[in-house]
Amino acid sequence: EPLLRPVSVGVLRKKATGVRQWLVLDSEGNAEVVEAGKHAIMRRTGLPARDLRILDPLLSYPSTVLGRDHAIVINMEHIKAIITAEEVLLLNSRDPSVVPFVDEIQKRILRHKQAVNSQENPDGPRLLPFEFIALEACLEAACGCLETEATTLELEAHPALDKLTSQISTLNLERVRQIKSRLVAITGRVQKVRDELEHLLDDDQDMADMYLTDKLHEQHENSSITSSMNGEDDDMEDDAETDDRHVKKYVEQTLGASTAFSRGSHQTHMTLQSGITKRLNVEELEILLEAYFVQAEGILSKMSTLREYVDDTEDYINIMLDDKQNQLLQMGITLTTATLVITVFIVVAGAMGMNIRIGLFNNTVDGNKNFILTIVVCSAGCLVMFLMAISWCKHKGLLE
Repeated sequence: EPLLRPVSVGVLRKKATGVRQWLVLDSEGNAEVVEAGKHAIMRRTGLPARDLRILDPLLSYPSTVLGRDHAIVINMEHIKAIITAEEVLLLNSRDPSVVPFVDEIQKRILRHKQAVNSQENPDGPRLLPFEFIALEACLEAACGCLETEATTLELEAHPALDKLTSQISTLNLERVRQIKSRLVAITGRVQKVRDELEHLLDDDQDMADMYLTDKLHEQHENSSITSSMNGEDDDMEDDAETDDRHVKKYVEQTLGASTAFSRGSHQTHMTLQSGITKRLNVEELEILLEAYFVQAEGILSKMSTLREYVDDTEDYINIMLDDKQNQLLQMGITLTTATLVITVFIVVAGAMGMNIRIGLFNNTVDGNKNFILTIVVCSAGCLVMFLMAISWCKHKGLLE
């Protein structure tokens, strides 16, 4: 399966599944758009198929940073990339959110190239390798995106929450509900990034696997050392064949022992040197990762503070609603008591409305006085009963 193909997305999707456009950025800062299938990317980067599935946009994978023998796989927010010792492959380079990242990583690669070319003293301060420059750009883009969204949410949340506390309405409640949903989503995304960085910082072997340039140099050195040793062994065997059999055996044993000793000591020296260098380099990568781990922790702290403010606002709203409900209940008790007392007056009025001939109905001066007196006494009695009922409710704590 060839790596480069003519740009014809519709035809490629019909003929070969899994063929996608990749933006390739080399160590010189040059950019090239290629169309490659899964197997071509596997051959180019040395990654297995399961690692490429992490970058599949159709599958939902959490934030992941994997260090492999020849490449680093990054799936973090909008960044989906494969980093090798000499190039960076971006999957969704045409996404509007990724375009600023492409410009930034090109600038960093060019600055890194200039720094390498201008470095005159090889024993001077160690420059970060190419893969770490690209890794730092990816981490900065992902954490910067989360930081921007968190800051925007915080600026929108405080006015909405303050407005809700001053006026409880359906519109304000819906706005706060949306803010809370966004808060939960952003917190989860930041938590995934933080957990992934923490996992890397806790495992030195995972960090050591990300030193692609060092591993590439060690591979070249080992291959050159092996070829030189094989040449020396051939020369020694040719010289030993000119002697007699006993001398040849002695020489072969002597040279074999010395060669084995020198080879073993050389390998031991290389192992110790590479181990010391790797430990030092792991410290450099650890410093790089800790910077963005701290940034993720800061975003989580900001989101936690905002979540506490939202929870406090909800508690305040619930208290206000409970207070309103208590006021309504007290009003209901008062109205029920008043209705009960008025019912007594209605009973008297019903009794007086019966077709019964009594002295109150006589159209005389005394009859009118007695009628008015009856109305006054009943009204006063109902008022007294109402006041007594309200006093009893207050005494029992049913009313304030």
